[in-house]
Amino acid sequence: MRLFRKKDGSIVQLIDKKKMMDWPVELPLIFIEYIRNNKLEKYNDKKVEQEINNYLDEVLEEVAIPRLIKVLKGENNEEIVDALNRIEKIATENLDMARPIKPYLEDLMNNTNKQVKTLSDKILELFRKEERRKELNKRRKQMKEKEDLFLAGKISAEEYATARKKYLEFRDNR
Repeated sequence: MRLFRKKDGSIVQLIDKKKMMDWPVELPLIFIEYIRNNKLEKYNDKKVEQEINNYLDEVLEEVAIPRLIKVLKGENNEEIVDALNRIEKIATENLDMARPIKPYLEDLMNNTNKQVKTLSDKILELFRKEERRKELNKRRKQMKEKEDLFLAGKISAEEYATARKKYLEFRDNR
């Protein structure tokens, strides 16, 4: 157990990294995300929150990611498929949790097993959709600025029309 002492005298206990090695491959990622999203703010002690955040970063770097990578780089397609199924569920709920293994998913696209390829592509498609969504938001913001400038009379109608056309082409090109 890893203990963190709060100012008020109470303690926060988290499981040790060594014990996490016995967990299923994706569970440390879920644990990290759960603590960060649901528990960290409830401790009401900035110093302890920082210490726990540092510990969770260690867990991510030393336990969660290396174990996933070991499975994904392995030769056992059944293990890879199981891990990819669990990663897909995690990525669907919170894509940021799966971000560290994105390069390994791209490598799996060269795998000869059709199921591994399909699952990898599904997860990578989630990343592509997110990137497109971010780009669209960025362009939408730029278009809003151009529209405001046009309405204020600071840019010409042709310049606005050109910008609008580019935005619409990107938006409609899926």
